[in-house]
Amino acid sequence: MIRTLLLCVGLAGPTAADTVVATRTIPAQSLIMDGDVTVSSRDIPGVVSDPAQVIGMEARVALFAGRPIRPADVGFPAVVERNQIIPLYFQRGGLMISTEGRALGRAGPGDLVRVMNISSRSTVTARIGADGAGYVAP
Repeated sequence: MIRTLLLCVGLAGPTAADTVVATRTIPAQSLIMDGDVTVSSRDIPGVVSDPAQVIGMEARVALFAGRPIRPADVGFPAVVERNQIIPLYFQRGGLMISTEGRALGRAGPGDLVRVMNISSRSTVTARIGADGAGYVAP
């Protein structure tokens, strides 16, 4: 019984996982469309395996043709551009402070970005919301 089990395990071999690769060179800050990626049968750990995870996302870095795509290489399309004036909110308990800030980087929803408070010239880290506003956590 044990020999049969060991024989079956030994014959099974490794299973091939799918890997998403770029079909063409995709410049940074470009939206990834359906024809821009394909699935390869290479087994590479730590890369995207489902094309649906990257289609409609924005390339954070240049993606080269034939190279696998890592999750950190893509993100939500940016809603805030560098030097853009955005609403900046801080809320704690019953207190809410709102002001304007200048984004010091480019960011999409959920990304952290440094923002300079225009009134005080101090710099804070804010999480960008889907509305394009910066939310500062206490």
